[in-house]
Amino acid sequence: MSDDGSADGMGEGSADELTHTTAEGDVQMVDVGDKPDSERRAVAAGEIRLRPATIEAIRADEVGKGDVLATARVGAIQAVKHTWETIPMCHQIPITNVDTEFDLGEDRIELRVAVETTGKTGCEMEALEGVTTGLNVVWDMVKAVEKDADGQYPDTGIEDVRVLEKEKRRA
Repeated sequence: MSDDGSADGMGEGSADELTHTTAEGDVQMVDVGDKPDSERRAVAAGEIRLRPATIEAIRADEVGKGDVLATARVGAIQAVKHTWETIPMCHQIPITNVDTEFDLGEDRIELRVAVETTGKTGCEMEALEGVTTGLNVVWDMVKAVEKDADGQYPDTGIEDVRVLEKEKRRA
């Protein structure tokens, strides 16, 4: 049996059983009331491409708006805690821990967000929200130096956002 309780590993949302829709096609929240509580963990990652000079300014804490990574960390954590408010069919879950890790390369920053909860449903959407918001905060903090002469962002992009792992253990 797979992590999501299905025998085939397809899990919720396979073509034959879309759990967020009724037989009539109406959108609904999945009822998890009868599921047992489990310790759950999900890790997501993504990266933002930046100019090498911007990466150096971040390393040297020379960005005019302030500490880019500290601000992005706060934004990522806030996003994790508020995922249920932005993803329409997402349950509000008790977040027990959030870890953020930044890896600065020559022309990009990778952000990994690990989320833990004990409850009836997983936390991969929370991890993804943390990554995307954290990277958006980086972009917001450095946009003045990333713009070209025409006010565009030819070297900037958020890429490769993905779930790296998810775990479920009976509580």
